[in-house]
Amino acid sequence: MAWWKKLFGLADDGGGVDYYDEGLSLLAEGKYHEALTSFRLALKESPGDPVVLQQIAIAYTRIGMTDEAAKTYRHVLQKDPEASGAHYGLAFLLVRSEKPREAIPHLEAFLAAPPSGPEADRHVEHARATLEQLRGEGDGGARSRGPSEPPSSRESASPNEVR
Repeated sequence: MAWWKKLFGLADDGGGVDYYDEGLSLLAEGKYHEALTSFRLALKESPGDPVVLQQIAIAYTRIGMTDEAAKTYRHVLQKDPEASGAHYGLAFLLVRSEKPREAIPHLEAFLAAPPSGPEADRHVEHARATLEQLRGEGDGGARSRGPSEPPSSRESASPNEVR
């Protein structure tokens, strides 16, 4: 990944493709299968990278492979139990698959160390509202979207990108 090379002062051969950035661009364009391919190539360059794995899980979710997405998020959490984006993604997959009680600890973990910045604010607020709703503490996220509908990528960046 280009940022990794810059961080450590490694030479860039100029002809290489940054598959991670390519995957992010494709994901933003709605080309989910193509994004998945790019993220898999990025994973080959950086095996086990939790950030790349989270993007793979997002791509799986967008193409309807929710079981694979959940497995990928769980794999990330085994590697990094504090990966807030993985907690967020897994929580909403669990809510959608009608396992809301299993989602609660993941929402709590996400909110215990939420990402910061204007792009993350919608996700943090949505997680709070959903958690309140799951606990029965008010109207929660029922205002504008249901608890299983996180803000879309077109509305703001994924919490996985803000780490």
